[in-house]
Order: sequence, then structure tokens, then C-alpha cells
Amino acid sequence: MKRHVVLYSGGIGSWCAAKRVVDSLGASEVLLLFADTKIEDEDTYRFLREGAKALGAELVEIADGRTPWEVFRDVRMLGNSRVDPCSRILKRGLADKWLKDNGSPETTVSYVGIDWSEEHRFIRMRDRRLPWIVKAPMTEAPYLSKHQMHAEAAAAGLRKQRLYEMGAGHANCGGGCVKMGIGGFARLWKMFPERFMKWENEEQKLRDMLGDVAMLKDRRSGHTIPLPLSVLRKRLEAGGTCDLFEIGGCGCMIDDEEAVDSAAIREGREP
Repeated sequence: MKRHVVLYSGGIGSWCAAKRVVDSLGASEVLLLFADTKIEDEDTYRFLREGAKALGAELVEIADGRTPWEVFRDVRMLGNSRVDPCSRILKRGLADKWLKDNGSPETTVSYVGIDWSEEHRFIRMRDRRLPWIVKAPMTEAPYLSKHQMHAEAAAAGLRKQRLYEMGAGHANCGGGCVKMGIGGFARLWKMFPERFMKWENEEQKLRDMLGDVAMLKDRRSGHTIPLPLSVLRKRLEAGGTCDLFEIGGCGCMIDDEEAVDSAAIREGREP
């Protein structure tokens, strides 16, 4: 008998994926696994728990105990759009350990919230994880837009996560993400200035430790150089503009960081 585990994030994609699995197999056959980074938005915690209750499936919450910033200091590397030690340790690695401790490739099927617009990323992830079986229900028909996914959640009596209401591209890590673009951080500065300052201060601590590193890149001069959040904030405060569509994205369960030289990560070198 298979155990069906949805890698559940508090975002709309993973909730809709969970709903499809529950609709197909029944709530009693499904377990929702949430790996907590300890910096989620309060309303994301609200949605994931209310969402689990609406689905009627068991919710299991696990955590390493560290925040992404603590992980960066421990591995001596600041995460960025290419490499995400936070996701590797606090999300993927933690979930993988739970799956191995509680099942096997022969007894477990896991599900992710990737939708049809990123099916190519899912295929890479699925192939890398063999012999474990991973499925992405939202890559299959009927193909839903994000608006339609939110409508499904509303029909189930769920209030949309406030990060989405505020225009964020995802509902994870309190509206921030090391993989996020300049526009995403500009939005965070506008939505939650105190939260932006927390990210800025934590980034500065890593810069003091590691040198001229930053999550963002500045390409305006034709050369790519680090763009610290402190510099971005000063530009915005001075009335400067940026590409608000450069939002980047969360990708905790699906990006290719597993293939990066792990020794480089441990030693704090750019892989």
C-alpha cells in the first residue's frame, strides 16, 4: 500500500495539488508535509493550517530549527538566484530525510505544486529523484491559471494569503526569497519596510563575514556586480525606479541546486 505525501508549502500551487490528490484518493490516504523555514508570513501559516483542515488530510510540520540566515552563516555562503543552501537544508533535505525515515521508494509517492507553466523544471526534478516517485498534479489537465487556483481555494471557504493580495509572486519566506529579483525586493520594501530592513541587516552581517556578496545583481552599467539591499533601498528612497517585473521566484523543491558542487557550498565559494 502506497503512502501519498504532498510537499505542502502554504502556497496556492501546493494546496491545489493537494486537493487533486485528495479528490482522487480520499483524504485519509493523503499526508501533507510542511517544512518550516521559521520566517514564514503569519498569514501563510494561517492558510496552510486552514487549508489542511478544509482538505481533511493530516498535516505534519517539520523544522530544522534554523532560519535561512542561520544556515547561511553556518555554511558560510549567502544564498542567491543560482545557489540556495537554505532550500537545500531547510526544505529539500529535511523533507527527503522525513520521507526516508518514514517510507521507501517502493512505498511512497510524493507530490509537488509545480504547475503546467513550469513542467520542464518538474521533469528535471522527477528524473533526478529516481527511484523515488514524484508527481505534479497541476501539470495535468485541467490546466489552471493562478487566478483559477485561488478561485478553487475561495470556493472551499479559504481566504487568500495576504502576500498574494499584496502582489507578491509567492507566499513563502515572509515575502522574501534569495532567488527573488530586484522587483520582488522593491515590492517587499513597499509592503513590509520593517521586514525588508531585517533582510537588509542580515545580508549585511553576511557581507561583513564573507566580503562583497549580495543576493541581487546590478547589470545597469553593462557589467554584473553585487547589488546589496542597502543600495537598492537608498535608490528607492531617492525616487529611483527598477524593473518591477523582475520578481524572480521561490523554487524550494524544484531548482537545480542539488547539482552544484557541494564542497564549494560548504567552503563558501561561488560554485
